[in-house]
Amino acid sequence: MKTKIYRLDDNIRTVVRGQTNAGQDGREALAEAQKAIQELFKRIKDIKEKANKSEEMVKEITRDIKQLDHAKRHLTASITTLNHLHMLVGGVDTLESLTRRRQYADVANLLQGVVNVLEHFNKYMAIPQIRQLADKVKKIQGELGVQILSDFEEAFANASKPIGNQKQLTEACLVVNVLEPKVKKDLLKWFVKLQLSEYLHLFQENQDIAWLDKIDRRYAWIKRALVEYEEKYGRMFPAEWEVSERICVEFCNITRDELSKLMQKRSTEIEVKLLLFSIQRTTNFETLITKRFSGTTLLPPGEATSPVDVNVLEETKEDEDAGVDNPFEEGQIEMKTAMKAQQSPFQGIISGCFESHLHIYIQSQDQNLSELIERFVADFKTNGPPRVESEQGGAIFPSCADLFVYYKKCMVQCSQLSTGTPLLSLTSTFQKYLRIYAMRLLSGTLPKAVVNTPSVSSLNISTLLKEGLKDSSTEVTRFTSKEQFLVCSILCTAEYCLETTQQLEGKLREKINTDLRNKVDLTNEVDLFHNVIANCIHLLVQDLEALCEPALTAMNKVNWSVVEAVGDQSSYVTAVTSHIKQVLPNIRDNLASARKYFTQFCIKFVNSFIPQFVNHLYRCKPISTVGAEQLLLDTHSLKTVLLDLPSIGSQVARKAPASFTKIVVKGMTKAEMILKVVMSPADPIQAFVDNYLKLLDDTDTSNFQKVLEMKGLKRSDQNMMLELFKTRLPSQTTTGRGQHGATAVREETSRIKRLEKLIKKKL
Repeated sequence: MKTKIYRLDDNIRTVVRGQTNAGQDGREALAEAQKAIQELFKRIKDIKEKANKSEEMVKEITRDIKQLDHAKRHLTASITTLNHLHMLVGGVDTLESLTRRRQYADVANLLQGVVNVLEHFNKYMAIPQIRQLADKVKKIQGELGVQILSDFEEAFANASKPIGNQKQLTEACLVVNVLEPKVKKDLLKWFVKLQLSEYLHLFQENQDIAWLDKIDRRYAWIKRALVEYEEKYGRMFPAEWEVSERICVEFCNITRDELSKLMQKRSTEIEVKLLLFSIQRTTNFETLITKRFSGTTLLPPGEATSPVDVNVLEETKEDEDAGVDNPFEEGQIEMKTAMKAQQSPFQGIISGCFESHLHIYIQSQDQNLSELIERFVADFKTNGPPRVESEQGGAIFPSCADLFVYYKKCMVQCSQLSTGTPLLSLTSTFQKYLRIYAMRLLSGTLPKAVVNTPSVSSLNISTLLKEGLKDSSTEVTRFTSKEQFLVCSILCTAEYCLETTQQLEGKLREKINTDLRNKVDLTNEVDLFHNVIANCIHLLVQDLEALCEPALTAMNKVNWSVVEAVGDQSSYVTAVTSHIKQVLPNIRDNLASARKYFTQFCIKFVNSFIPQFVNHLYRCKPISTVGAEQLLLDTHSLKTVLLDLPSIGSQVARKAPASFTKIVVKGMTKAEMILKVVMSPADPIQAFVDNYLKLLDDTDTSNFQKVLEMKGLKRSDQNMMLELFKTRLPSQTTTGRGQHGATAVREETSRIKRLEKLIKKKL
């Protein structure tokens, strides 16, 4: 161990001594590094100085070479400029000579070259000689424009003589292409005006052929004029000038303006047949020129459509010359349903002038629809409701199909005339007569509602009043089979109108302009047909209820406290079942085409009948235990009948909808629970109250009191049970029920007063 300790001590001493020497070695290494860096900086400085000297030497060597390059470049530019100047001077002199001799073919070629050469001298315009040459070229261009226009005017001065210098004029058009655009514009404006001068003279406002009934002659004239132009001057003008199209466009603009002025002055003479005839002929012409011309003169550059064969005009002209329909022919003029042409600037270029007068068309359709509705009403009064021709359910009124067919015809017709404000006005007219149809043909033809004087027991009045109204309570009027069929037919018709009105709204939205689309809204009309359907269902439910009411009244007249044994179902149940089996199959067959509304009828009936049955059940008092058992049997029998209500008398067994079944089960179960409570012993009273709350879960004190009255308990016992019942209720519920009971008492008192007044009047 000592030996190891000695070794460790030696090692430690060696390390300590080494660390002492390390500090000295570090300082020496740092000094050497600094010295090396200084030497490196010196070398970099020397290299930089040598590089600068080398650069100066290269510049001295290449200085003369650069001077030679600049001199060569300037010399080349000078030679080129002199050549261009020589060409320009010679070209200007030649242009002056060719212009005087009217050698337009050579002028067209040379002028373009001179103009291109002159562009090279734009930066030398400050030199007087160059400026003079540029002015000369500009002067020559101006003289050429005036001279060419003069040549055209001279050539066309005498229309009776053929043009002898047509080749020269064709070459002049090539020169016009090189000149400023204004020259071409002025020349085309003059030529188009010349071609349409005859049209302006023939169709002046005071001429007989200018009126709408001879509008065909306008279009026949332009077709003939365009054909003549193509034959005589078609090759004179370059094809890209679209001279034929320009003539046609100007014709359209003039015709639109002239027709607008004419119709404004003679607006009282415009009849709907004449207006439709004019629009039809005009839209046909617009469709024709859309196929013939590309529309490049009307559209922005680069947005032209493809032109069609040139011979279209000529062929159509021959077809229309063969015969024209009489615009004053008997009957309504039918607009041809044609495929809409591709969107073109020619669409509406003339027919747009008729849009401000389309109110005449709308007024005519309003009058036609009014007459149509009157005819429908007269037919219904004469022939009565439609007859069933198949087993598809209640017949739909033929008049509603006729109405919508006429609507479709009007919509298609008007959309061809305009898809703007006039179509929106027509939509308003459609809405107006949909409402009239619903009121006069549907709601107006419904049979009168069932008359059923409320029974005394339904108002909880004394037995004296009950005897006083004994005779009046039996006055019940129900629908005959024809009236029942009529109600179902009106319901089916209203459903058809509802669905078709929604489709009509969609079609109108498709056709009308985008900015007016949100204004097309037939929601009110759809709601109106919904109301008609709801009214029909209500009448059918009310009719069946009135039929079952005497049977329920008979149930109240039975003394249920003396029933000794439970037998088969009671006679009132048999009567209700008989009435339901008698009415339901007919209604189901009549509503076979509107199955969902038959289901609604069933739901509404049970929603109304079951509470009515429960109310009648409350009026059966007092009831013995055996009587309650008999009523429970009757209730179960009614429940079975009601559950089978949608398929009673049907050969096809269909499962009732779940929503319907839930309503029946919930309502009739309440009636069963009421009877079970009545059957339960009243002593002890705590158990009776707990049983009531458990079975019925009803916290209404008035209903609890009705159950107590059904059991025939004494007033004192009833008061005790009521007090106990109230203690079992939450405080908020008791307060709310008390307020509700006070309100019910006030309502009951007002009903009694009204009934007393009714008795006095009848007595």
